[in-house]
Amino acid sequence: MNRPDAAAALAAALLLAAPAAAQPRDTLTVGITQYPSTLHPNIESMAAKSYVLGFARRPVTAYDADWRLTCLLCEELPSLENGLAVRETTPDGRPGIRVTWRLREGLRWGDGQPVTSADILFAWEAGRNFETGFGGAEFFRSAYEATAPDARSVTIRFDRVTFDFAALGDLVLPAHIERPRWQGDPRNYRTRTAYDQEPANPGLYHGPFRITAVQPGAGVTLERNPLWSGAAPAFRRVNIRTVENTAALEAQLLAGQVDMIAGELGLPLDQATALQRRAGSRFRFEFRPGLVYEHVDLNLDNPILADRRVRQALIQALDREQITQRLYEGRQPVAHTGVNPLDVMHDPEVRRWRHDPARAAALLEEAGWRPGPDGIRRNAAGERLTVEFMTTAGNRPRETVQQVIQGMWRQAGIEARIRNEPPRVLFSETLSRRRFTGAAMFAWISSPELVPRTTLHSDEIPRAERNWSGQNYTGFRNAEMDALLEAIPVELDRERRRVLWHRLQAIYAEELPVLPLFFRADAHIWPTWLEGVRPTGHLNPSSLWSEGWRPAR
Repeated sequence: MNRPDAAAALAAALLLAAPAAAQPRDTLTVGITQYPSTLHPNIESMAAKSYVLGFARRPVTAYDADWRLTCLLCEELPSLENGLAVRETTPDGRPGIRVTWRLREGLRWGDGQPVTSADILFAWEAGRNFETGFGGAEFFRSAYEATAPDARSVTIRFDRVTFDFAALGDLVLPAHIERPRWQGDPRNYRTRTAYDQEPANPGLYHGPFRITAVQPGAGVTLERNPLWSGAAPAFRRVNIRTVENTAALEAQLLAGQVDMIAGELGLPLDQATALQRRAGSRFRFEFRPGLVYEHVDLNLDNPILADRRVRQALIQALDREQITQRLYEGRQPVAHTGVNPLDVMHDPEVRRWRHDPARAAALLEEAGWRPGPDGIRRNAAGERLTVEFMTTAGNRPRETVQQVIQGMWRQAGIEARIRNEPPRVLFSETLSRRRFTGAAMFAWISSPELVPRTTLHSDEIPRAERNWSGQNYTGFRNAEMDALLEAIPVELDRERRRVLWHRLQAIYAEELPVLPLFFRADAHIWPTWLEGVRPTGHLNPSSLWSEGWRPAR
């Protein structure tokens, strides 16, 4: 065995003893609890992907930390007043609108190619072909024509006028790289995209950082992008480390293996508040209430769950107030609908299901489920009232909630069989292809007044012929809900739109395709030496403004 000599050992000891403040802070290591199932910005919806890509890409428009729609790649938000949006009649005689976005000057992909209108046109063309499997199908149905007046301008014509027509989101892809992979075989594009086959290709990114290395399931390394045209980021490198077990993630923070934990995918509130009590002087904590909705999706193709009486019994068997009080000190309000009280369209009068074991029992009796000898209910055929119950493996507090729910359901005679999976498997395979058979607990993150078409409209049920796009994992089919989801976007009067929103929430609360649990407050934890982080509390992550993060002077 080789041993260092005395001089080398002394030098190593002095190096280890050097105060942390003496080291240059040009690298930031961020811990998150999930790993993206894909890095393609338009395929599958996952918070981990949005957070990672926030460092490396910019959408055309996004909601900022003040919940205002703003331009990130464009020069000016289109409006009827500035002439970038113009009402018109569609070729088939319907009221439509023509909207133009103009890209900022000097935008380039990381390989030096300019970001142009051709990149938006390709993303639009790929999305219009539903075999591609992009999300947001309704946008692509409505956006019936896209043209490029010049290299920096794109005009899209819509067959309806919506209240949020200025929002374009992340509709830009490097056509010089992705079009050859898509052309001729759209159905298999999602397995051939360079975002997954060559994720370190610099030409995929146009943000302040670019991805230079990935360790599947473990982490992503980003380096400063020398071709970024905006403010230069302070950090040379950002390491995103995935630690799915929240106890292990906390241990790595305390050991200095990660500098910060992203609130978008970090420690649950109870764990973060306990950490603040123990180590509050070492870190900055910000608890940001936001549009994060913890819930349980139910597969309505399951004959047991197809019965609305059973779904109503499931919610009344739960003491959600007790769950939030005991586990979160009441800091995460019980949800009665998928619309957060912070959202302007929330209905405070929506039906509220209280904990009512007697009513839950009566509903189950009415549905034909009688108590069995072991306490689990059975139907006339002797089949047990059993539901498979899934969530993200390794998220300790979420698994704790799951076990509490399991116990409460058992008291009502309902057997919940737990089968958890890593997030990247649960989201990319089990949910997106509707392979779960019973219940699945996870969270949706939304932006202000986001119409939930993709999760509730019957046309958004994932299916093979649409290459599994859509997020209506429950299989919910309701004609009135479909009509509301189509009417809300085109109602420009806010008060009339509010009436429609309230009716949507009433149907949701009555039908219960999803069991509402609570609205989350995210715990953002970063070191005292880091400045500039602004949590948003909604779908667009704080990393979209990471060029403003810097060590305190």
